[in-house]
Amino acid sequence: MPGEPTTETFRSGGTGRTRWQKIRKGRQLYLMLALPVLFVIVFNYVPMYGAQIAFKNYVVTKGIWGSEWVGFKHFHRFVNSYEYWRLIRNTLSISLYSLIAGFPFPILLALSLNYVRSLAFKKSVQMITYAPYFISVVVMVGIVFELLDPRKGIVNHVIQALGFEPVPFMAKAGLFQSIYVWSGVWQMVGFSCIIYLAALASIDPALHESAVIDGASKLRRMWHVDLPGIMPIAVILLIINMGHMLDVGYEKILLMQNSLNLRTSEVIDTYVYKVALNSPAMNYSYSTLIGLFKSVINLALLVLVNQVARKTRQASLW
Repeated sequence: MPGEPTTETFRSGGTGRTRWQKIRKGRQLYLMLALPVLFVIVFNYVPMYGAQIAFKNYVVTKGIWGSEWVGFKHFHRFVNSYEYWRLIRNTLSISLYSLIAGFPFPILLALSLNYVRSLAFKKSVQMITYAPYFISVVVMVGIVFELLDPRKGIVNHVIQALGFEPVPFMAKAGLFQSIYVWSGVWQMVGFSCIIYLAALASIDPALHESAVIDGASKLRRMWHVDLPGIMPIAVILLIINMGHMLDVGYEKILLMQNSLNLRTSEVIDTYVYKVALNSPAMNYSYSTLIGLFKSVINLALLVLVNQVARKTRQASLW
């Protein structure tokens, strides 16, 4: 009967040998797979061993096991610190602002480029929008400073030409988050839309042909054909972005930060850099605790949004 072991199976050593023969047959593919798996293990799983530093007074000379166990001492220090709520508020506001402002623009750009008939114009727009992504953070911040300079920046030249006083953008705490977010949108929008262009290319052309026969306009085709086609990709990217809600990063913010905008620019990552890693004490335990705290919150948000996506019958990570 089908599925039952045969004489040939027993002669060949059973299903185990058959499985090993399949592995040997595809050994090149398994060898290619081994490298990224090894990379993930070394750089993502092995460092988890050091997470226990967050619950110790880590001393380099004593090592991880020899350092004193202090439990949740560093957690209480962080939560009860004077900066805690300001750090959480600034980090979440910048993350949400970036998500709300940056999420729809790659979709709109991809939808627009998808209907461009002129190949030369399409490639030109793609090159212009992709280029900022390959500019380093330092250069990008320098460009922003030059554009917004109160004396020689082109933005303030336009403001003065309209009869208004120049605006010291980088000295105003209320403008910092907008400058940070929209400069990030400018830098990332072209590269982010590549994923959506690939998703649009996979949509069945017969759907568009049927819509054209029914008299649907381009806007109608975008709404009823294109958007449903790329919605699974958009939901997956949204879930992944929610899993990095507290990971704002410190490089760009630290470069744009000054004493005048510190009220709205200080986030968790810059706080860790200054207090835990850039101070003479070099408090590794405190910085590890804050990193672990962020990871737990991000994981909780990832699971929550993924469950919401499943409940609403959208695409999900699992």
